[in-house]
Amino acid sequence: MNQHKPLTYRDAGVDIDAGNALVGAIKNAVASTRRPGVVGDIGGFGGLFRPDLRQCQDPLLVAGTDGVGTKLKLALELNRLDTIGIDLVAMCVNDVIVQGAEPLFFLDYYATGSLNVDQATQVVGGIATGCRQAGAALLGGETAEMPGLYQDGDFDLAGFCVGLVDRPRLIDGSGIRHGDQVLGLASSGPHSNGYSLIRRVLERVPGWIDQQIEERAIADCLIEPTRIYVRSLLKLLETDSVTGIAHVTGGGLAENLARVLPGNVDAAISLEECVKPPVFSWLQEHGDISEAEMRRTFNCGVGMVVVVEAAAVAQAISLLTEVGETVYRLGEIQPGDGQVRVGSLGS
Repeated sequence: MNQHKPLTYRDAGVDIDAGNALVGAIKNAVASTRRPGVVGDIGGFGGLFRPDLRQCQDPLLVAGTDGVGTKLKLALELNRLDTIGIDLVAMCVNDVIVQGAEPLFFLDYYATGSLNVDQATQVVGGIATGCRQAGAALLGGETAEMPGLYQDGDFDLAGFCVGLVDRPRLIDGSGIRHGDQVLGLASSGPHSNGYSLIRRVLERVPGWIDQQIEERAIADCLIEPTRIYVRSLLKLLETDSVTGIAHVTGGGLAENLARVLPGNVDAAISLEECVKPPVFSWLQEHGDISEAEMRRTFNCGVGMVVVVEAAAVAQAISLLTEVGETVYRLGEIQPGDGQVRVGSLGS
């Protein structure tokens, strides 16, 4: 005779009731992201969206997926989980907008060893905030409890975004020409890149949690959410003057800008005008990090690069400034072979 008591899924570490409680807790946050095109409510097996294609000659869907890397580990250590969802949305929608696509909807994947409803509610609240900032609907998601795969208290995040662009308005860099001007949009800090290096730096600085930079806590600087550039760039795209856009993530400004350059031009840029947030200097000093390593690992103050036609550069700067962006004139497009030449402006 079997002497063991009957097992349940909860005994195995998965709490279906907690999952149901989370759905109820996030319902209002999800509803706050609703936009035209959404069909139905959360809770179905798949999210439904009806895109408006009436203004599109040749509609293209643009999809992007990403996570937040080890910034999540820092958020857990600080118990600051209310904005990490903004980072998750930002890393996806910022990739979609660079191709001229308006983000339509977003889905998240939350994986954990044991579901903490309060933690998850904070995270999804941040995701909803990010979706509202981007104008995208939080169409659905998945919460997975996997005891034995994740340690107690740990979880991971991934996101997925779909956008829409009319093919004649696709921004893929092919329209970049000699004489176009290169603009940079200021970042809010490290965004969601380089946090494995950041955490190594923090290991070298006892008591860093109590340190400040210019009267702001180091922790606040490092947990500052990734800036979402979607609404600003959608306004700029209405001018039909944009020939290329690059989201500055891992690899830094030079490597990401090079991804959108055609093979017959170079981008000659100078970073002298850019204001580097003080947190980068703090990290560089305490980690003894070379300038080259800083530029390749971090955005160093420029989170998005926009290439515009020379005749429209003043209008572009004015428009972007009016909608709240800090804009830097980085340089220009010159004949070349697809390289980014930092510091060579005017050569």
